[in-house]
Amino acid sequence: MKFDIKNINLAKKGALRIEWAGNNMPVLNLIRQRFSKEKPLKGLKIAACLHVTTETGVLAGVLKAGGAEVFICASNPLSTQDDVAASLVKDSKIAVFAIKGEDTKTYYSHIKSVLAVRPDITMDDGADLVSTIHSGSVSSHSNIIGGTEETTTGVIRLRALALEGKLRYPIIAVNDAMTKHLFDNRYGTGQSTIDGIIRATNKLLAGANFVVCGYGWCGKGAAMRANGLGAKVIIVEVDPLRALEATMDGFRVMPIKEAARIGDVFVTVTGDINVIRKEHFAGMKDGAIVCNSGHFNVELDIAGLKKLSVKRKVIRDFVEEYILKDGRRVYLLGEGRLINLAAAEGHPASVMDMSFANQAFSAEYMAKNYKKLKNQVYQVPENIDKNIAGLKLKSLGIKIDTLTPEQKKYLSSWEMGT
Repeated sequence: MKFDIKNINLAKKGALRIEWAGNNMPVLNLIRQRFSKEKPLKGLKIAACLHVTTETGVLAGVLKAGGAEVFICASNPLSTQDDVAASLVKDSKIAVFAIKGEDTKTYYSHIKSVLAVRPDITMDDGADLVSTIHSGSVSSHSNIIGGTEETTTGVIRLRALALEGKLRYPIIAVNDAMTKHLFDNRYGTGQSTIDGIIRATNKLLAGANFVVCGYGWCGKGAAMRANGLGAKVIIVEVDPLRALEATMDGFRVMPIKEAARIGDVFVTVTGDINVIRKEHFAGMKDGAIVCNSGHFNVELDIAGLKKLSVKRKVIRDFVEEYILKDGRRVYLLGEGRLINLAAAEGHPASVMDMSFANQAFSAEYMAKNYKKLKNQVYQVPENIDKNIAGLKLKSLGIKIDTLTPEQKKYLSSWEMGT
C-alpha cells in the first residue's frame, strides 16, 4: 500500500485520539453497525480530500466498514493531524497522503496520488479534488459515478461548474444539509475558530473589538461565541439582509474600511477573495490580529501585507509578526489558513458526527442512485437529513412529539380554516 505521511510511529497516539472522537460520534457509530452488515459500498473506491483529523478518521472507518476502499489526502496544507494519518495507515490500512505543513507542490501531488487509484466516488472539502479532475482529461476519470462536497466554498465552485455545463458527474452538496450547516458551521466553526485564536495568541477577548467579515452561518457562530466571551463584535457584510440580521442580533455593522481602524481581532469567513486588503492593513492599529476561518487563505491579501512590511518573523507557533514602515505591528495567524484547524483541532466530534453522517449516507445514496442522476449539484435528500437529526436526538436521550392524524389532515387540507 502506497502512502505519504510524516511519521508512522505516531500511530499509537493517533489511535487513542480517534477512539476519543468516536466516543462522541454516536450517529456515525450507528451507521457503522448497519454498514458492517449490509456493505452498501462494497467494491467501490472512495477518494476523500478532507481535513485529516480524528473525526475524519472515524468517518474513514465507517466507509471501510461499508465495504469501500478508502484513499485520503488533505484538503488544506495545515489541517492534517499527523498522528491521525499514521494511525489510519498502520491500524486501518487506509492509504493516506497528507503531512501537516506540506507545501503547495506536495499538496497537489497528494491529490493526484488519490486520483491515480481511479476512484468511483469523490468526497471533497473545498472542491480541490474535483477541480483537479476537471482540469485534466475526461477519459482518465470517466469511471467516477458521483461525489459529495463538504463545505460552502466547494459548493460555490461546483455550482459554477454546473452552471457552465462542465460538471462531469453528479455531486451531493453535503454542506447544504440542515444537519450540517446549521450545526457544523454555526456551533462547530464558532467554537473552533475562537479556540484556534486563543490557542495561537493566549489573548483575552473580553473587551476587544472583534471584527467578523461575513455573517453567514460560520460568521454567526464566530460572532456568537466571541460575544459570549465579552468581546465587542463588529460585523462586516455586503448582503443587506445579513447586515440587517446582524444589526437585529445586537452587533455593530460597518464597512471593512471603518472596522480596520478600530478592530483588535479580525476573522474572515466569507468564501471570497481579498476581503481584507492592503489598504485595510495599512489602516490597522498597532497589535491588530488577523486570521481566516474560511476554507482558503485567499480571503486575506497576504501579498499586500508583505508589501507594507519592512520586517516579519514568527513570534509564536502560528503567529507571524509583520512590522509596518511606521513601526506598527500586525499579527497574521496560521498563515491565513483555517485558524480552527491550523492552530486548534477543528470542530468538536459531536458536531462532525452529523456532518460526516451526511457524508456516509450521501455516499450510500450515490452508490444506489447514480444512474438516475444528471451532472448537477444535488441537495442531500430530506429524508436523510431528518433521519440524521432523529438519530442525534435519540443519542442525546431527547424525545419529540408526532403529529396526530387530525393534525396531519389539517396541514394537508385547504377547507379547514378558523
